[in-house]
Amino acid sequence: MHILAASTEELRALGAELTAREIAQQPELWAETFAAYREQQERIERFLHDVTRRHGRLRVLFAGAGSSAYVGDVLLPFVKLSGDEGAFEFQATPTTSIVSNPASYLRRDLPTLLVSFARSGNSPESTAAVALARDLVQDLYQITLTCAPEGQLARQAGGDPRNLLWLMPERSNDQGFAMTGSFTCMTLAGLLIFDRRPLDEKARLVDQICAMGQEVIAREPEIGALANLGFRRIVYLGSGPLAGIAREAQLKILELTAGKIATAFDTPLGFRHGPKSFVDEHSAVFVLVANDPYTRKYDLDMLRELRADGIARAVCAVAVKHGGDEDAGAGAPQPSFRFPAAHAGVPDGYLALPYTVFGQILALHAAVRLGNRPDTPSPTGTVNRVVRGVTIHAFPVAGDG
Repeated sequence: MHILAASTEELRALGAELTAREIAQQPELWAETFAAYREQQERIERFLHDVTRRHGRLRVLFAGAGSSAYVGDVLLPFVKLSGDEGAFEFQATPTTSIVSNPASYLRRDLPTLLVSFARSGNSPESTAAVALARDLVQDLYQITLTCAPEGQLARQAGGDPRNLLWLMPERSNDQGFAMTGSFTCMTLAGLLIFDRRPLDEKARLVDQICAMGQEVIAREPEIGALANLGFRRIVYLGSGPLAGIAREAQLKILELTAGKIATAFDTPLGFRHGPKSFVDEHSAVFVLVANDPYTRKYDLDMLRELRADGIARAVCAVAVKHGGDEDAGAGAPQPSFRFPAAHAGVPDGYLALPYTVFGQILALHAAVRLGNRPDTPSPTGTVNRVVRGVTIHAFPVAGDG
């Protein structure tokens, strides 16, 4: 079934018009994001050079709420390998943790570059985390990556020389409930900012992931067939940057099905330590196989083990072809979603983007199969596109009173 290619009338009947369009346009948005980076590269690099020249080495804190927090989870293991650790100490902490425990994450005497990821820029925790950082950190700098120019974070960044604002492509400001293009565009922006590769190599990688994204979309019926396996539970497993995508992918199916499918996520090595008990005969497990040759060995070990167990309804590899090793294992043949071997050299941080689209399409099909409406999946209205109902309590700052 081609939901992404359905007519507007058909999509409206399914309650999927916004979500389907916003999933399908992502490869175009990635190209737009890179074009914007190319135009702003000098400004971005000058900003980073100025703060490191002033302080030597400073902490970079990736922060966001919900899916925006998972951007940091994807970036952190990648930039620790490909970023400048001589100049930056990279950390990732959700704004939801910063706001409830600010003294654990914000230090007055530690120069900090707060990198905020936010679709709307209006989430209570996102704005409160910035306010707390301003109060608690003496030397604070910010990079604000957001999709909404009218959002509070974008407006607060205007005119602040210590806050570099980069607005994502206009169409990335998803109007559907679930973050799709907003998540992948902000992830790509973070990769481009902190990856030390030269511009021409980044351009080559973006071309590759755009091609991979288009391939995922073209192969939508294969993903739809996986959604029709009738599973009641789903597990995503990934290592390194793909661990963040495992978490994001399980959230998408949890959100779009309004919890009708139980979800779990973990790393392949971590999964054995108890969480594997989640797998039963109604489960589907998706292993997001890394391109990194060493990490890949652990991913494939878990893939083979789960297939040999013979418990789950399906154990599926999402992988780039590396000589067919991802299909090795005991038992009957199992489904796989494999990209051509030409993409075997794509670093896992960039590989995260087309893998994310796979998870989004699977979630879309699962929701439609269950009769849920992906654009407005919460039937009770208790879960909203922009979080509501958060009370921000005053935090005592030294010297107050």
